[in-house]
Amino acid sequence: MKNEQLKIELEKINLSFDNLFYERCDTYIALLQEWGAVHNFTSSKALRTPDIIANIVDSVYPLKFINSFDSLADVGTGAGYPGMLLAIARPDIKVSLIEPKAKRVAFLNFIKGSLKLKNVEVLHKKVQDITPTSYDIITSRAVTNTSLLLSLSQNISCKNTEFLFYKGSLCEDEIKDAKIKEYEVISVGEHRNFLYIKRKGLFE
Repeated sequence: MKNEQLKIELEKINLSFDNLFYERCDTYIALLQEWGAVHNFTSSKALRTPDIIANIVDSVYPLKFINSFDSLADVGTGAGYPGMLLAIARPDIKVSLIEPKAKRVAFLNFIKGSLKLKNVEVLHKKVQDITPTSYDIITSRAVTNTSLLLSLSQNISCKNTEFLFYKGSLCEDEIKDAKIKEYEVISVGEHRNFLYIKRKGLFE
């Protein structure tokens, strides 16, 4: 394992994974740095190994507290956070990565092939254009506000769908605007708030 620091950081938060997870993360880090430098779909700062490791930890942190699930859709996956990393961490679940930008879609498909991730599908679409279906959990990080995310995701959710949004300092304001009934906010560090909207009877 090249990036021993990733294992150290994950063990600090009591998350453990098998060797294949860490091998795939090593490959993901190398490919993100290579593609990011050429195709310019993320900032140069975000390509530094410590920053990628921090983003991986951020992506998989919710595995500490979310309910069990068999299917996941990630809205606006971008460079892979959090959906691709959750797929690497949980190869037993079906993961749909929803991303409208072509360069990022090409990267996600390359990662899928390179890591032999049979549980991943990459959808080159906007979420509102996806054929109606439903997932156990819908995730999103740094895409848009909570109210709009819930509205845009209506065609891929049902009454049993849970939502996990990676939020910052505006989390509480967004909760009020969206009029959410049943939720939990898990705060980590100064800047990360995980907004976890749980099953059944969620909205007023």
